[in-house]
Amino acid sequence: MASSALAPARLDSRAADFDAQFGRLLDRAPEADAALTTRVTAIIDDVRVRGDAALIEYTNRFDKRSVRSALELEVPAAARAAAWAALPAELRAALEAAAARIRSYAERQKLEDWEFGDAHGNRLGQRVSAMDRVGLYVPGGKAAYPSSVLMNAIPAKVAGVAEILMVVPAPDGELNPVVLGAAHLAGVDRVFTIGGAQAIAALAYGTASVPGVDKIVGPGNAYVAAAKRLVFGRVGIDSIAGPSEIVVVCDGATDPRWIAMDLFSQAEHDEDAQSILISPDAAFLDRVLAAMEQRIRELPRADIVRTSLERRGALIAVRDLDEAIALSNRIAPEHLELSVAEPRKWLQQVRHAGAVFLGRHTPEAFGDYCAGPNHVLPTSRAARFSNPLGVYEFQKRSSLIECSAEGAKALSTIAGRIADAEGLQAHAASARDRG
Repeated sequence: MASSALAPARLDSRAADFDAQFGRLLDRAPEADAALTTRVTAIIDDVRVRGDAALIEYTNRFDKRSVRSALELEVPAAARAAAWAALPAELRAALEAAAARIRSYAERQKLEDWEFGDAHGNRLGQRVSAMDRVGLYVPGGKAAYPSSVLMNAIPAKVAGVAEILMVVPAPDGELNPVVLGAAHLAGVDRVFTIGGAQAIAALAYGTASVPGVDKIVGPGNAYVAAAKRLVFGRVGIDSIAGPSEIVVVCDGATDPRWIAMDLFSQAEHDEDAQSILISPDAAFLDRVLAAMEQRIRELPRADIVRTSLERRGALIAVRDLDEAIALSNRIAPEHLELSVAEPRKWLQQVRHAGAVFLGRHTPEAFGDYCAGPNHVLPTSRAARFSNPLGVYEFQKRSSLIECSAEGAKALSTIAGRIADAEGLQAHAASARDRG
């Protein structure tokens, strides 16, 4: 069967209707699905009330299993170790190298305690502590994302989290051995074969078999995303992840074959992923499109790539690189490649991006697996206000205040006057008692 031509949108910033076209490109807000939210709410409430019995029922229904006891839902540590030992030596070496790089980067993110004294002898400061227990959601089924296991678990370990639980669905009872091996390598403490909204509910509220956690991290489908949104407040969450996205800003001097595959690297995730190339060289855009037509033949997931590019992809011609960076800031992409000469010069203009890849020899794929920085990044323009996953997501800060007798007198007047202004007499009296 003959394949259809690739059809990413073609935009030109000089066009009169460019702003309207660009706005439609960025309009990725998902429609609120009231029916899905209702179903997820019912599942969460059921797990909260019936605990393990509900987990078993949903696991058997959705994953086509025949679990009779909650004990069957946990993967023993010995099984994870065996999965690791059975992996090909080359893959184990690659995972170990990636884990070492992720750990090295994470070590530099740790927050520290600090204190200082003021002129009145008061001591003020910050105390940093790790969360007690976190939950890591890992997609199951045909998906195999050992890199996500490493990216989520290792920063938590570096932060000092006492216990890491992992939940992963096992359709038909099948588990991916690479994911189990990665859990062993990363030091995950317990693994449960549960998925979907029921897994999020179990982590949030706890059951007799699955302990409740302080924070839930990791990507999932629409049910998982909805469940994370609903339990937020009961527990912390990392984010509500949207489809993957990449913006490549190129001056036209990079091999178009490289750029084509960089764009494909996000488009192959799923049909809603977004890949955008911005360049002041319109002829270069044509060369990249031609390279894409050739290189897509190399991909087993070519159909997904085609659909993604047709739905969300774009090749954008601009006046100059200044305008290219300005457009990228409006997109606030998850991944930004600066495939240009002097990338650090242009980096100074970048305000919003989850991760920035500098230079022609730095594809986004390195960041996904082994460069070191975390690949769990803000999507759907959330890079305007949020950050990559890191050690700091698993640490908490407590403020420290210690007043001397002299310092208490100095603060009592200030606090008393402000409390009076707010009409809070007990506050005012409490402060003045120390004066």
